[in-house]
Amino acid sequence: MRNALPLSCFLSYLCVAEAGRCVESNWPQFRGPNSQCVSVDGKPPAQFGTATNLLWKVALPPGHSSPCIWGDRIFLTSFEDGKLQTLCLDRRDGKVFWRVAAPTEKIEPVHRIGSPACPTPATDGERVYVYFGSLGLIAYDFSGREVWRRPLPIPLIEFGTGTSPVLAGESILLLCDQDLNSFLMAVDRRTGHTVWKTERPEFRRSFSTPYLWRHDGVEEIVVTGTVWLKAYNLKDGKERWKMRGLARVANASPTSGDGLLFASSWNIGADARDHLSLPSWSAFTGENDKDKNGKLTKDEFPAGPIRDRFTQIDLEKDGFVTEDEWRISEEIFTQAENALFAVRPGGRGDITESHLAWKQTRGLPYVPSALFYEGRVYVVKNGGMASCYEAKTGRVLYQEERLGALGDYYASPVAADDKVYFASQQGVVTVVKAGDTFHVLARNDLEEPIMATPAIVDGHIYLRTANYLSAFGQATKADALNSR
Repeated sequence: MRNALPLSCFLSYLCVAEAGRCVESNWPQFRGPNSQCVSVDGKPPAQFGTATNLLWKVALPPGHSSPCIWGDRIFLTSFEDGKLQTLCLDRRDGKVFWRVAAPTEKIEPVHRIGSPACPTPATDGERVYVYFGSLGLIAYDFSGREVWRRPLPIPLIEFGTGTSPVLAGESILLLCDQDLNSFLMAVDRRTGHTVWKTERPEFRRSFSTPYLWRHDGVEEIVVTGTVWLKAYNLKDGKERWKMRGLARVANASPTSGDGLLFASSWNIGADARDHLSLPSWSAFTGENDKDKNGKLTKDEFPAGPIRDRFTQIDLEKDGFVTEDEWRISEEIFTQAENALFAVRPGGRGDITESHLAWKQTRGLPYVPSALFYEGRVYVVKNGGMASCYEAKTGRVLYQEERLGALGDYYASPVAADDKVYFASQQGVVTVVKAGDTFHVLARNDLEEPIMATPAIVDGHIYLRTANYLSAFGQATKADALNSR
């Protein structure tokens, strides 16, 4: 047979195909494969709970990290009794394979509803990579043995760390935006050594995760931050382009689809109708610098929204606001915007005016990232209001439709099998049919707070609540055997 493939080529083809399938059927980092919150395998249920489609449920120490899944292993982090831990669980029944405490000397400060175990682990199938703001980066093999450790300074921010490490070829990417000395870095995944480090001095506190945008043969690291969206070369960390249009504080991470990149941010005081700005330094100190020493303490700030942001304006964290610190914050407050927008590829330099594809200013998410799924962009606003836009044009398909689950939203929406899952902090997961019209398929009350983004693998939903990790799905014979 003259046209038959050699056996070696055929086997190579099978290996490549299997590798591609393997990546898709795992959930290797925050927001899953390609950081897009989409599963392409299996049919997860719309209805689930303590008595419906529950495969297993196990008690879990507190933490906000999301499930990271590879094969039969689930990786999570926790904080309990003053110790930060990495846990490895059996995906078949939730039993703990191992748990290892991180060697921390001091625990970073966090928000009142936050956790020092917030970043989600990442894995390449050989090792699991964990970031704690209290320690830095640490890598374990699948047996729980430490492979390398990369200590980093505790971020200079009182609300704690929110960003997660991201896999990018042979590197692990990590964003550390804080009130002083912000940076983006890449480390070798095998050694933890620095590949490159890019300083970001104009950026302040941020809780978003970098996104690797692959398009037109290019790989760009895109990062949301203070006022600006920026892209960097994966190879050396050099800046490629930037676009203005974000709020003072970035929580949501970018995503992409249909040839566009999507970014969003929302923060108090950045809407056009109630924009928060700082008065001039001379006017403010003239009224409030009681001891006339040319700097201000928090006690000298009058009660109100500016005083509430004293720690953000006090960049040096020395208890005083100087004129230089004030002017930096004044510019940031002036430029801040709230928006969801789409960016066209191919830009260089400042592309604010040249590469904006579309923009929306209603129904914006505070913490959850936007979801691109089947040609549409989905977002959820606090209060349980979902919006959906045509990805290519930004055309409103529906806007601020009520999910029937009130409260704040911290988990990002996830999608699979023509369903979109929105998880509220109060513990209700609303499932919406993917499409141009708003249609709720189910509301599932898990009766515990949800801060972590769910993971979906092979038609099973892995969901972390305040005290438990649960697996939901339609049980098969294999599931029944594995649970014995």
